[in-house]
Amino acid sequence: MAIKLTINEATLQGFQGSVPRHVAVIMDGNGRWAVQRGMARIRGHHEGANAVRRVVESCRYLGVEILTLYAFSSQNWGRPQDEVSGLMTLFDLYIKKERKRLLQNGIRMQVIGDRGRLSPKLQKAIAELEARSAENTGMILQVAVSYGGREEIIQATRRIAEDALAGNLDPAQIDEALVSRYLYTQGRLDPDLVIRTSGECRVSNFLLWQIAYSELHITETLWPDFGEAQLIEAFEDFTGRQRRFGQTGAQVDDEAQVDAGHQDEG
Repeated sequence: MAIKLTINEATLQGFQGSVPRHVAVIMDGNGRWAVQRGMARIRGHHEGANAVRRVVESCRYLGVEILTLYAFSSQNWGRPQDEVSGLMTLFDLYIKKERKRLLQNGIRMQVIGDRGRLSPKLQKAIAELEARSAENTGMILQVAVSYGGREEIIQATRRIAEDALAGNLDPAQIDEALVSRYLYTQGRLDPDLVIRTSGECRVSNFLLWQIAYSELHITETLWPDFGEAQLIEAFEDFTGRQRRFGQTGAQVDDEAQVDAGHQDEG
C-alpha cells in the first residue's frame, strides 16, 4: 500500500507538457539559504532534505522514470569537517527515515559514487536499502554521493583496460554503449533534463559523460525553497525546447513529420 503523498497535487495536476524520462538535479544553495537566515549551514542541508522528499514524490507522481540527485561531490570532502560530518549523518538519517516511504511507493534506490570513502555504517545502510528496493519497478532514484564525473570516467577507463588486458574484451568492441555500461550509471538512460538551483551556471563535474545532449534549466531558487511549482516551471521550459542531438532544426522537424505520418497510417 502506497504511503499518502505530502506534496501539493493540485500544482501538478494541471501540467500538460512533456515529462522528461530522466531528470537530474544539481541541488545547490543549502548553505546560502541558511546564512541568509542567520542559521548554521547544516540547517540549510536539513531543509534541503525536505525539498528532496517533495521532488522525489512530485517526479514519481508525474511519471518520471529516473531521478538523479547530486547530493555530495568528491570535492565536497574538502569542506570543513563539521559540515562534512553533519552531511554524512544527515544522509544516514534520510535513509532510515525515508526507507519505508521509498519501498512502499515502489521506488528503486541506487547510490552512485566512490563508496570507499563513506563510513562502513553508511555503506551498510546504503547496501541494505538498495537490496530491499532492487525488485521495485517504479521510479529509479539515483543519489550521487562522493561522486565526481571525471573520477567516474577514470574508473570506467581502468576497468575497460583491465578487461582488455585479461582478454575479456576486444578493444575493437569499445564504443559509446560499452563505455556507458562501465560507468556508475551502468548504461541507464541519459538525463533528458538537468536542473540546477541557486542560479549558478556550471555543471560542477556532474554526469559529464551522460549529459552530453541534456537540456539545462537554471533557476535562481535555492534548493530548500524548490518545490512543485519550480519543478513544473522546469518541465514547461523543457517542453518548449527542440532537442537536436547534433542535427539542424529543420532535420528534427522533418523527422517529426515523418513520425506523425507513420502514426496516422497506423
